[in-house]
Amino acid sequence: MNIPPFRNEPVRRFTDESERIAFAAALETVRARLGGIYPLSVGGQDRSTAQRLNSINPAEPSQIVGIAGSASAADAQESVSAALEAFAAWRQTPVGERAAILLRAAELMRRRRDELAAWEVFEAGKPWREADADVCEAIDFLEYYAREALRLWPGHTLDVPGETNRYFYEPRGVVVVISPWNFPLAILCGMSAAAVAAGNSVVMKPAPQTPVIAWHYARILHEAGLPAGVLNYLPGGDEAGEALVRDPRVAMIAFTGSVPVGTHIRRAAAEIAPGQEHVKHVIAELGGKNAIIIDADADLDEAVLGTVASAFAYAGQKCSACSRAIVVGDLYESFLRRLTEAASSVRMGPPIDPGVLLGPVIDREAYDRIRRVIQEAEAYARPLLRPQPQDNSGGYFIGPTIFADVPPDSYLAQNEVFGPVLAVFRAPDFDDALESANSTRYALTGGVYSRSPGHLQAARQRFRVGNLYLNRKITGAIVGRQPFGGFKLSGTDAKAGGPDYLLHFVNARCVTENTIRRGFAPDVHPGPEQVASGL
Repeated sequence: MNIPPFRNEPVRRFTDESERIAFAAALETVRARLGGIYPLSVGGQDRSTAQRLNSINPAEPSQIVGIAGSASAADAQESVSAALEAFAAWRQTPVGERAAILLRAAELMRRRRDELAAWEVFEAGKPWREADADVCEAIDFLEYYAREALRLWPGHTLDVPGETNRYFYEPRGVVVVISPWNFPLAILCGMSAAAVAAGNSVVMKPAPQTPVIAWHYARILHEAGLPAGVLNYLPGGDEAGEALVRDPRVAMIAFTGSVPVGTHIRRAAAEIAPGQEHVKHVIAELGGKNAIIIDADADLDEAVLGTVASAFAYAGQKCSACSRAIVVGDLYESFLRRLTEAASSVRMGPPIDPGVLLGPVIDREAYDRIRRVIQEAEAYARPLLRPQPQDNSGGYFIGPTIFADVPPDSYLAQNEVFGPVLAVFRAPDFDDALESANSTRYALTGGVYSRSPGHLQAARQRFRVGNLYLNRKITGAIVGRQPFGGFKLSGTDAKAGGPDYLLHFVNARCVTENTIRRGFAPDVHPGPEQVASGL
């Protein structure tokens, strides 16, 4: 299969008037379609459910984006049956055909990218640029994993004289994909497209907050030619998720979400159920408590802008977001002053407004939890910027929040908040800053602003995170350029968008043949009559 080299999908330039007009039109098109019904899809057939999931606009909670089915445990079991039935033929489908379907899906997504991004604005509360970037990343995943499957599938020839050794890959089986709401298209697409590219079938359980964009993704794959049952759409709650994780026919689980849920999945998947014939493989990305170190000689303009973008874009609801700033030496007070001024200028409001950087947090539970963390932090840290009450039609808005003099061992310094809350503290020197940066249970992303080659080299060696960024913001990993994933409690370091990712979705086999023949056997074996006659 001859396809051009992989290239990342360029993001929209909303400084261009024509692109702003086109996206505004897409928002109005989607607005006219809000409130639709989105049933389950199992084995290529729509399935109604007794329970429903109401997807709401977090910027305007009275507005229903869509009404999705909510799967039961029985629905989950039937979806696994459908995926298992489809797997038998899909695993035998040539890799070129599998890749071609993903590439067609990428082209369909490319044609509809404004519409897909508009759905994210309403359903996930993503501002324009964030929504568009999420769709671009999904397109990248489809394009990248199609090519990775083509690269991987020939395997390896490890021959020696007199012996052939064929090392090759085959799909694992049924893969359950459990995705988050903060990148409702990109992460969902990345995990499921990798599974499909490798020849697995998928049961896809999107986050309950964002089932509508997941439905559109599933439809695109089916329109691109994916056979019925290879990808099953199964929104639902904990009952469906638990049934999927514990089903003995499931070969693998790909999860992105919180540490408590991720570790529960790993425990449940480790149990061998009656009739189970394999050990379930689990990959999990579980979040972070990410730090940026601002060295004493840092370019303060760049450091402030990068910290604000990393901490407050999309209301800090990225697993890669900066939630700790560690300032070295006497730069501390100057950095705090500049940081507070810059953060105060961040525009917050409904994400349909093109000038908004910080939209709502995802739901009422997140809003109440983050406000509680802020209130408790005021007892032990110095508040520099507090969220102000906003009149935004009851949306879940929390403004940029900054605390200084945060004790490095406090709750705010050690635990993921997943909101627009930044803890800042001082380190006496760069070595102490590195020690503080490494002091949490997480190891996902980190950053350093410094002009010192020696300090940058020390960070490369000793700042132990999955993705380290030097003199730039720490969010915005790009497929094929910054393979993404961490370790410690940040997950299993599967490195999405990288050259090793597809290896998680396959089993490797090696077949050895002795080619030194002793005697010769014809291709046509003798029948019973010939054996009886001695022929």
